[in-house]
Amino acid sequence: MFRRAFHPPPQASGVPRAAALLHAPQFTEGIAMETPGGLAVSPELLQYCEQQVDAVIRTAEQLIRSESPSADQQAIARSAELVHRIGSDLMGAPGVIHEVDGCSNVSWTFGAGTRGSVLVLGHHDTVWPHGTIGRIPFAATPTVRGPGCLDMKVGVAIAFHAVAMLRPADGIEVLITGDEELGSPSSRALIADRAARATAALVFESGADDGSLKTARKGRSQYRLVFRGRGAHAGLEPERGANALVELSAAVLAIEALGNQTGGTTVVPSVATAGTTVNTVPDHAELQVDVRSDHLAELERVDREIRRVGGRVPGTEIVVHGGIDRPPLTEDMSAPLLSRARSIWRALGLGELGGARVGGGSDGNLTASAGVPTLDGLGAVGAGPHADHEYVDRAQLAGRLALAVSLLAELTGTEVTT
Repeated sequence: MFRRAFHPPPQASGVPRAAALLHAPQFTEGIAMETPGGLAVSPELLQYCEQQVDAVIRTAEQLIRSESPSADQQAIARSAELVHRIGSDLMGAPGVIHEVDGCSNVSWTFGAGTRGSVLVLGHHDTVWPHGTIGRIPFAATPTVRGPGCLDMKVGVAIAFHAVAMLRPADGIEVLITGDEELGSPSSRALIADRAARATAALVFESGADDGSLKTARKGRSQYRLVFRGRGAHAGLEPERGANALVELSAAVLAIEALGNQTGGTTVVPSVATAGTTVNTVPDHAELQVDVRSDHLAELERVDREIRRVGGRVPGTEIVVHGGIDRPPLTEDMSAPLLSRARSIWRALGLGELGGARVGGGSDGNLTASAGVPTLDGLGAVGAGPHADHEYVDRAQLAGRLALAVSLLAELTGTEVTT
C-alpha cells in the first residue's frame, strides 16, 4: 500500500533533525510505502540514516576502545560507566547502573516503564582479553574492526542511535548487560524483570553473515563435572589409588555419545583438567561440557543422562554442576516481528530480508522463554565473532539503523515519515 508522504520542514531550534523526519507536518509529492502495521516509510529515512553512519561508528569506536572482558569486573565497571554516559547523552535521559554480584549492567526507561513496553536488549562485555586492541586495532574503513565490534559493540551503538531518533521514546526500555558472554548469571533477573512488562523484545546481537535476522536459536546447557578420587604413588602402590582421570575418560565417551546429530543436538566435552604430577594417581579431575539443541525436551534428556554418568572406577565420585542455561528461541516467537521487519525492509527499498536459525545463544533465548515475542540479530552485519578476523560491514549500517528506528516506531505507535 502506498500513500503520499510528508517532507520535514526546516529544523526548529532545539528539535533534533531525526524528530523532524519522524513527525514532519509539511506535505510534499514524495511517495512513501505503508507497512501492514500502518507505518509510512520513505526512502528519505534511509538517506538520513546514511548520513548518520559516521556518528554510529564514532560511538562504536569509544565502546570498542574500552576493553571489557567478561570475567574482569573492574573492566566491566569502567565499560558500564562509558556505556551509561554515551547512552544517556545520545538518548536524552539518564540511565541507571545496576551492580549485581559485582557485574555492572546499564538500563534506561522511557515513560513510566509499565506493562506494554518494548525491550531493547544488548550487552557490552566481550570475549576478548586485555591488550587485544593493540593487536587488533580499531579501524573504520573499509570495514569496522576491533575486538567486540561485531559481538556486539556496533550493535549497541545502532540501538542507541535508533532510540535517539525516536525522542521522546516513551514505551521503550533499554538494557545493556555486562555478562552475556558468561551466560548472563547476574543480569538474568534484570532481563526477567523487564521481560515481564514487555510486549516485544528486540535484540541487537549481530545479524547472520548474509544479513538475515536471527529467528531461532538453539537452547544451551553447560556443565562442569568434578571427579573426586584417591591419590597414590603411581610406581609404588597405584592399586591403592582411585584414578579420577580414568573415570573422567570413561565419562567423556559416554557423554559425547549423548549427541543426536540427526535431531540437531550437539554434546561437546570441551575442557578437561586432571592430575598434579606424572608419578601420582590423580585424585581430582574436572570436565566441562557444552550442549545445544533446538528442542527443550532434548536438553532435558541430555541433562538426565549426564547426571547418571559414572561408576567406571571404584572409589571415585562425580559432582555435576550446571544445567540448562538458555531454553531455545523458537521461530514461532519471532514470526510476528519478522513479518513487520520484512515489510519495513521492503518499504525502504532494500529487497527481501531473511530469517536464520543459528546455534549460538543470546539473551533473546531468555526473553522468548518468558513468553515475549523476540526478534534477534538486529545489530551489525559482518563475520568472525570471537575470531581475529571479526569485522562489521560498514555499507550495511544505514539499512540496519533505518530498520531499527522504523521497527521501534511501529511498535510504539510513532509514524516514521519523510
